[in-house]
Amino acid sequence: MKCPLHLALVAMLCLAACGTPGAPRPPSLELPQPVRDLSASRQGNRATLTWTVPRETTDKQNIRHPGPVRVCRGVNTSAMVSCTQVAQLPATAANGNPQPRTYTDTLPDDLQQQNPTAFATYAVESLNARGRSAGLSNQVQVPLAPTLPPPQKVIAKVTAQGPVIGWSVPLDQVNLVMLPESNKQGSPVSYTFRLYRRDAQEPNAAPTSIPVENGFVSPDLPQPNENVIDPAAEWEHTYDYWVGVVTTVRSTAGSQEVEGELSPPVEVFVHDVFPPAAPAGLQAVASGVGQPPFIDLTWAPNTEPDLAGYNAYRRQDGQAEVRINTELVKAPAFRDRDVTPGHKYSYFVTAVDLRGNESVKSNEASESVPEKK
Repeated sequence: MKCPLHLALVAMLCLAACGTPGAPRPPSLELPQPVRDLSASRQGNRATLTWTVPRETTDKQNIRHPGPVRVCRGVNTSAMVSCTQVAQLPATAANGNPQPRTYTDTLPDDLQQQNPTAFATYAVESLNARGRSAGLSNQVQVPLAPTLPPPQKVIAKVTAQGPVIGWSVPLDQVNLVMLPESNKQGSPVSYTFRLYRRDAQEPNAAPTSIPVENGFVSPDLPQPNENVIDPAAEWEHTYDYWVGVVTTVRSTAGSQEVEGELSPPVEVFVHDVFPPAAPAGLQAVASGVGQPPFIDLTWAPNTEPDLAGYNAYRRQDGQAEVRINTELVKAPAFRDRDVTPGHKYSYFVTAVDLRGNESVKSNEASESVPEKK
């Protein structure tokens, strides 16, 4: 009888304990968690901010009543304590997966001109429906250096060396972007052109930056102008090219770059209509007496990377020239066996590239086949 009584007492104690209320929890303040992934980029006078919308409050509950978002900006502020508001964005609910949000801030011209070596510091502040927050986000900076407008017109011309991209330089930019780098050392701010290329068949690929250090002036554009050859462009490809001006700010902490607005793109079809150079040094040598009749042709090899081969042509007095090879000759030599002793022949050769463009004639070489004895 002792065992059942003991079990009954334990059960009553457990029931009593389960019915005891715990300590009361304070009501949620519904403060959104501060943003931790704010990032910033700048182009021209626009600073673009990106962050993820908070989904939970500081006490790990789902946000039920989201409020607006304050965008804060300071100048040379290493640690922003309070928000200097430049914009207030309407509330957005963060349901399901984290949602990205962006805002583009237009930097006033006077702010750039008055602070060319300074930085703009940004933060965002997520509020609840009652206008309260748990604090500022992480803080990011962008340089305030002023940028220059891009060339308004970019032209392109395909040459044997590759497409040439050119643009006119506004007169008020000549001393800023076209002086040698040594003349800019006295200023912490300098400017340079940047030329971009993208294959039209890969519209989502990152653009390629084309070096502009070897630019030259062309008579095809109003003066002054800048022209750059792109020797790395591939034949029979279509590309888009565009130009911008990059501002570089030097300080004891290093260098910072800010890219200005970009020019409208120009589309270029890099079509190869340019033949190789004519082969040089053609010589003709006939076979010796007692040998089967032939004439050997030799010449200096062409060095074009897209060379496909050579054609050899023969002419006799009073007759039209004829090609004597059935397939392209791969080496700079050819033996003509279709000759007759006692006859004189004249020859020239041409070079052909991979797209069938044929060079002009080489120098001409003549030779006679000896009579049989």
